[in-house]
Amino acid sequence: MTATPTPAGTATGCPVHHGYQPFDQDDPFPSYAAMRAEEPVMYDERIDYWVVTRYDEIKAIFGDWETYSSENAQAPVRERGPEAKRIMEEGGFTAYSGLSARVPPEHTRIRKVAAKAFTPRRFKVLEPEIRANVVRLLEEMLARPERHGDLVRDLAYDVPTITILTLIGADVSKIATYKRWSDSRAAMTWGDLSDEEQIPHAKNLVEYWAECRRLVEEAHESEQDSLVGDMVRMQADGDPITDHEIASVCYSLLFAGHETTTTLISNALRVLLAHPDQWQQVIDDPSRIPAAVDEVLRYSPSIVGWRRKALKDSEIGGVAIPKGANLLLLMGSANRDEAHFEGGESFDISRANARDHLSFGFGIHYCLGNMLAKLQAKIAVEEVARRAPGLQLIAPESIHFRENLSFRTPNSVPVTWKA
Repeated sequence: MTATPTPAGTATGCPVHHGYQPFDQDDPFPSYAAMRAEEPVMYDERIDYWVVTRYDEIKAIFGDWETYSSENAQAPVRERGPEAKRIMEEGGFTAYSGLSARVPPEHTRIRKVAAKAFTPRRFKVLEPEIRANVVRLLEEMLARPERHGDLVRDLAYDVPTITILTLIGADVSKIATYKRWSDSRAAMTWGDLSDEEQIPHAKNLVEYWAECRRLVEEAHESEQDSLVGDMVRMQADGDPITDHEIASVCYSLLFAGHETTTTLISNALRVLLAHPDQWQQVIDDPSRIPAAVDEVLRYSPSIVGWRRKALKDSEIGGVAIPKGANLLLLMGSANRDEAHFEGGESFDISRANARDHLSFGFGIHYCLGNMLAKLQAKIAVEEVARRAPGLQLIAPESIHFRENLSFRTPNSVPVTWKA
């Protein structure tokens, strides 16, 4: 049964959701499979989104920006309450998406500048520091006499944050502060908060945006070898980008550049340790690690859902979609679609087409930072396989994930090891 709201955006529709709970990320995959099989394009009146679950449809939507706009990708899922709005307006919060919610020609113009700064050369320069940070944090964890650790807290939490702060030219001593701001951004944009719960997060976002603007001002005043410095120099050389747009790129990168990579590292190690035979394969042959990272991205991605808005009446999978409708594209479902990935519910680091996953999107908004994210995950898996091959998960069935519409982030990945 397929619900048809009348008109677009009216919160009416089918009460059958196939077990799908939009904000529950503990194990959404059975509900994804049910939706793919029974109702691959489903209107969910609880969030007022059309939920799309099959690979071919999601890839086609990503590829058709003229019909399906990214303008709602960063919009709050729940409307901001009056007090949160007041705090943000009075605090001068005018941040906008760096790239993911922008549309051409604006998106094209800004991405062209950002891409010239976000180069493989920069990633390569960072690689020794990434590895040194992984080794340092891992050895600190392994030195504990109780032989218990948490791969989120002890490893994955800090590594990508240090990396992105270094890349941008921010203060690496402020990891906890940037994480607090990032948590607030995730909660305010993709969370299900009451008006009262929004208030502390609104205050954090005001601070976060002020820091992004300060970084741009600082880059104007001093020569610095950073991504922000690069964009400021490009601006001075005539590239068409404003200070507000550079600050918005920072606002996005300081979140996306570490939040999803923390999750990727956590999930890579969690999933590999949960499959001992395949963990042994990467221990025996580290050249298999890049393929293993791609299979983790397919099987357990950091981002399971992303949003689009229909700019015209259209049809998806035989279902009429009205102009103005909001779409939630469940890449976490598409990545397991048996029509594209044989045995899609199984984890297999030998999978030939794992790189077809949609975890970095597709089309004009394909993630600029995909190479840096995969590099950090690769290094983390390499060093854990080399230095702590005997790690074992503690009660993996008890691992919980944050409630969120789009991000599937484990709260912890507890591990133990022998002396």
